This record gives sequence, C-alpha cells and structure tokens, in this order.
Amino acid sequence: DLILDMVDLLYWRDLQRTGVVFGASLFLLLSLSVCSIISVISYVALALLSVTISFRIYKGILQAVQKSEDGHPFKMYLDQDIGISSELVHKYSDTTLVHINCVIKELRRLFLVEDLVDSLKFAVLMWILTYVGALFNGLTLLILGLIGAFSWPVIYEKHQAQIDHYYGLVNKQIKDVLGK
Repeated sequence: DLILDMVDLLYWRDLQRTGVVFGASLFLLLSLSVCSIISVISYVALALLSVTISFRIYKGILQAVQKSEDGHPFKMYLDQDIGISSELVHKYSDTTLVHINCVIKELRRLFLVEDLVDSLKFAVLMWILTYVGALFNGLTLLILGLIGAFSWPVIYEKHQAQIDHYYGLVNKQIKDVLGK
C-alpha cells in the first residue's frame, strides 16, 4: 500500500497531491540549506500557528455575528485519534533492524577484507565519493535526489524507447571496452 502510494507520487498520478509533497519537500530542503533546522522548524510552526489562530478567531467572530453555535472549527481534528499503534512501530522497527544488521555485516566484511576485490571496489567508491563530497554537500545531493526522484520516472515513462535504445548502446560500448 505504501509502495503503491510512493509510485503514484513519483509518477505524478495525482497532480495536486504530488505537487504538495514535492513542493513542501523541496521548500524544506532549500530552507535547510539557508537556515538551521531549529530556525526552519520554528518558522514553519509559526506560519502554521498564524494560519490556525487567524482561522479560529475568524470563525469565532463569524459565529458571534451570525449568533450560531457551530463550536470549535477544528473539533473534527481534535477528536481524531492520532496515536501510533505499537504493532506499526514493531513492524517498521523490525524491518529497519533487519536492514541495519545487513548493512553492519556488509561493512564488517568490506572493512575486514573478507574478499579483496570487493574491498578494493568499496575503496574506489569511497575515493570517488570524496570528490563528490568536495563538489556538493549532503543537502545539495538530497535536493538533486529529490528533483531526480520526481522527474526521472515521468521522463522515462514518456521517452522509454529512446532511453532504452541509448542505454543499450552505452552498455554495449562499456562491455566492448571491458572486453578489450
């Protein structure tokens, strides 16, 4: 269910929902590149409070003028249960624990040189990442990743034949070079 929702988001099946998620995520990452996380959280909370307090006062004035008994404008949301079930926490924590243990075992294998070739590949990857880290910081990579995640699936879906064709050509060239 969660995976299908993510696929629908990344393929822009519901434009309004995807636009909100993409826009809010991009805004958050761009804000974090300018301000500290404490400032960003404070500004977002202040903006949200400004909207909700203004709406509550507006509804109160409207109720006073119209002499109606509508009650609290957010009553529906205040009555909702927003707790997280322990089953849900256990489900995701168990899944996360499996992945963390898998990563720890793989890192142990690579750092303690169980397989020399794999450890050398890992060393080359880390060496390349030092250059990537010198060019971009982590937040910039997150921003580029977010933009790529929301644009690449749609671009691939629209131009799949051409992309597959050129990917095949490049893959063939790489195999030819490695074969020589």
